[in-house]
Amino acid sequence: MQAVGMIAEFNPLHHGHVYAMQQARALGHADVVVVAMAGNYVQRGEPAIVDKWARTQAALAAGADVVVELPISATVQSAPQFATGGVQLLAALGVTQLAFGSEDPTVDYAALAAKLATHQVAPTTFTDYTQTYATQLNQAVAQVTGAPLSGPNLLLGLSYAQANLAAGSPLTLLPFGRVGAGHDAPAAGVTASASAVRQAIAAGEPITQWVPAPSAAQLAANRHQTWADFYPWLRYRLLTADLAELRTIAGMSEGLEYRLTQHIAASHDFPDFLRRIKSKRYTYARLRRLCLAVTLNLTNASVAAAQAQPFIHVLGFTAAGQAYLHGVKKTVAWPLVTRVSAAMLAPGGLLAPQQPGEHLIETLTGRSQNYGRVPVRAESGGSSC
Repeated sequence: MQAVGMIAEFNPLHHGHVYAMQQARALGHADVVVVAMAGNYVQRGEPAIVDKWARTQAALAAGADVVVELPISATVQSAPQFATGGVQLLAALGVTQLAFGSEDPTVDYAALAAKLATHQVAPTTFTDYTQTYATQLNQAVAQVTGAPLSGPNLLLGLSYAQANLAAGSPLTLLPFGRVGAGHDAPAAGVTASASAVRQAIAAGEPITQWVPAPSAAQLAANRHQTWADFYPWLRYRLLTADLAELRTIAGMSEGLEYRLTQHIAASHDFPDFLRRIKSKRYTYARLRRLCLAVTLNLTNASVAAAQAQPFIHVLGFTAAGQAYLHGVKKTVAWPLVTRVSAAMLAPGGLLAPQQPGEHLIETLTGRSQNYGRVPVRAESGGSSC
């Protein structure tokens, strides 16, 4: 069976995502669409609005055939690490094509990645403290390639290409043009970005014109997680952890532990705290990811442990997706997990590094996120949604 892969968050799934899966299937001449989906936490440094099982259900109804979990060790990271996690996960599952949306699908991402590979362009080389890492990266990419990539999906596409090149180019890249509202843009007609949908939900406004029915149903039926839920836990952690402990947190660098602990006591809520710790050096997304890592005690050691024993956690499939998994299960590069056992969650177990984050979602929702859960099954994809 021919498979095409996508890397997504579906936070929440909207009409643009349905279009993206349709484009992926068409461009890849694919029998199945395999989605590496962020689990309960997303790359912008937030909990997903509803849990991974609800979003899997919506994805299968909207056109996905297999949904596998992109673990927290990859999702609460900057774009290069996020892309690396997704590319490696899809390649391990035998997928040979990666489709993704772009502001300019004519860009030769593979060629740009190859050109950048001959230069040392990395955040560790950026020393201008009056600009963010992201700004300096954009400038370096433009200087090396002659192609300024200011759009967020252009940069993410480049990250996919770089991750693919580093992995030996196991995936053929299939960029396609985005439609509708841009990333973080206001809603426009029947299209809206995921950010705009979340803002509408928070304001109590109707969203049915922007999301397919299965996604609307999951949003209505499941508890919504936001930073307002997490802030008390972050506050407690920063008020009680010592500096040496905070220095072990993934992403903690350049003395940020001092900045965080100095401002937490006077902060009224999470937005207030972010404003207090913001500087020209760091984007809000970078700071949210760091705060999430602190809240979940996501340490450098736990990230390294997760990367040392990768796995494929299957969250759901259609009949076609199940047939695909059956066909590749003997050749997949990593352990294929369809039911999580207690041993997998015990210290040193395959999914143990995931557990701190899952425990917090379980505390909020009252539902297990791993133990005993089996993949969501759907008869067929719902690409006509």
